[in-house]
Amino acid sequence: MDTTPADMTVAAGRPFPTARCAANKAAGTITFLTGFDFAASASMVDVFVAHSKGYYTALCLDVQIKPSFTGDNYPLIAADNAQFASGGSFAELVEYAGRNEAQFKALAVEGRTDIDTLMVKPGEARTLDDLRGQTIGVKTALLPGVKAMLLQEGLVQDKDYKTVQLEGFDPKVHMATPDIVGFDGYTSNEPLQLRAAGIAFDQFLPADHGIPGSFGVIYTNATFIQGHPTAAEDFMRATMRGLHDAIADPDAAAAEAVKLLNANGNAMALSPDSEIARWQFESKLVSGSATSSFPIGVPDPVLLEKEVVTYGQLGVFGGITPDYSQTVDAVMVKSLYDSTSTIIWPAPTG
Repeated sequence: MDTTPADMTVAAGRPFPTARCAANKAAGTITFLTGFDFAASASMVDVFVAHSKGYYTALCLDVQIKPSFTGDNYPLIAADNAQFASGGSFAELVEYAGRNEAQFKALAVEGRTDIDTLMVKPGEARTLDDLRGQTIGVKTALLPGVKAMLLQEGLVQDKDYKTVQLEGFDPKVHMATPDIVGFDGYTSNEPLQLRAAGIAFDQFLPADHGIPGSFGVIYTNATFIQGHPTAAEDFMRATMRGLHDAIADPDAAAAEAVKLLNANGNAMALSPDSEIARWQFESKLVSGSATSSFPIGVPDPVLLEKEVVTYGQLGVFGGITPDYSQTVDAVMVKSLYDSTSTIIWPAPTG
C-alpha cells in the first residue's frame, strides 16, 4: 500500500489537487453569515462576488450565504452553527469573544481605519462635551469607535449620557426622532444617505479624534480550522479573489448585493444607489490601505494591537485590555498571496 501523503499544495496555474478537493467536500455545507443583510459592504460583498463567479465551487466548496446581523453572528459561530461570518471591527470581535467564551479567529481584516461615526442634529452639540446629559440613539449597542471617542473625552455611558434603541435602519427617520441628540452609524452609509436627501447634520468622527479602528472582518472559530484546514484556507482564497474583483469593478459588486437584497425581499428597503455609494466609499479605503507587506485583507497585527490596547485603556472593555493574541490568524490569508500580491489560484478545470 502506498502511504505517501497526497500533495495538497495549491500552485498557480496547475490543477487543483484531487486530495484537497476531496478534503474540501468532506467539510460539507459551509454557512457564511452576513453582517448587515445583503449590504454591499466589506467582508460581505467579496463573498457575494466569489459565490456568483463560482470561485467556491472551483475549489470544491459548498458555500451557503445567509443574511444576518453582526451582533447575532457571534453566538452562532461560537456554537458552530455557522462556519464563517462578517464582523464589524476587530475590537468588536474581541469584545464578543469574551462574552461568548469563544475561540474566534479573525482571518481577514479588510479595513484598517475606524469608520464609525456619530451624527448629531444641527446645532445640538458643537463639542463632544455638549453631549453630556443627552441621549444617543443606537441600533443594538453603541459602536466601539464612538464609545472610545466619548470615553476619551471623559464621557461614560449611563453616567454622562444615555443610549436608547432605535427602530429600523433609516437615518432619515432617526434624524427626526424626538428626545435624542443624534445616533451612531458608519461613514460609508448613513451620512451618505442623509446628504443625498439634503438633510443637515453635524458629525463627530472617532478617526478625527485619534481613535484607531478597523472594519470588514471575516472570522471563523478554531474548531472549524482544526477540523477542515484546507476548506478554511480555500474559503478565504476564493473570498479574497472576490474582494479583488469587487474593488476592480465596484459597481458590478454592488449590483450583486442589490440582486441578493431584492431576491430576499429587501426587508430594510436598502436602495441600489445607497449600496453603490457604500461600496465605492469602502472599496477605496480597503484598497488604499494595502501594502506589499500586508496585501488586501491581510490582518496587520501592529494596527490590531493598537486598536485593542487603545480601547482597553479607554475603558471600552470594562476596565481591562483583553488578550486578543489568539483572536487573529495573521498568517493564513497572507499565505494565499504570491510575491506580487496576487492570489494563488489553480488552473481552471474542464
